[in-house]
Amino acid sequence: MTGDRTRVDPHVKVLDEQVVSHAIDAGLDVLVYAPHFTHIDDARERAARFSTDELLVVPGREYFTGHWSNRTHVLAVDPEEPLPDFLPLHSTMTELRDRNATVIAPHPEFLTVSLSGAEIAAYDDVIDAVEVRNPKLWPWDRRRARAIAADVDLPTVASSYAHLPGTIGAAWVEFERSIDSAAELRAAIEEGPSSIGHRTGARAWGRRRLEFAHLGWENSVKKADRILLGGREDTHPENDRYDDHYRKLSVY
Repeated sequence: MTGDRTRVDPHVKVLDEQVVSHAIDAGLDVLVYAPHFTHIDDARERAARFSTDELLVVPGREYFTGHWSNRTHVLAVDPEEPLPDFLPLHSTMTELRDRNATVIAPHPEFLTVSLSGAEIAAYDDVIDAVEVRNPKLWPWDRRRARAIAADVDLPTVASSYAHLPGTIGAAWVEFERSIDSAAELRAAIEEGPSSIGHRTGARAWGRRRLEFAHLGWENSVKKADRILLGGREDTHPENDRYDDHYRKLSVY
């Protein structure tokens, strides 16, 4: 944090000593650690373990809503209560609204895993910001995301969306205020406005290629394990760590 400015990477999937080192070297002050299929209590425990005097790590959850054939991602920053994946989109958004959660629409209309512009407009009272840049988004994706955010008059953010440690800090959002806690980060996202930044050059291009390669592996080998081999995620509604009423809402 420099003066009253705080640089945040609001959406990363990995967290270890190497990630912390990369984040500090990139001039980041805050990371939001939101791994796939991880109970919020586990993400919160790991975030606390890797927070340092130089870097605040805030837990998050990127929810998978809907069935595997029609899934949509929704990102919540430091949600207070556990909420499983694989609920209908409406159910997830209703729960987040009732809990007054801080919600980001990640990578809108990207591939088959994102909120559409129409869905963002329908839930603009729940969503606090729209992600308009990360290394996986092509220029046309970024233009479309900015147009969606403008249509609903929501603040914008950028993130590394890092699945690999070296991508940490590839893109960020900067707030003109000090942020020393998860509560202060949530308030900053909800209040806006903010500025965004990103790396350029050969290194940034190389990281994009690596992240796309990882995306292909994640959506082939790992997905096959979940669907064909009967893998059951820790964030499934039938997991004993979630309230029983979610089992009735499960779509998978």
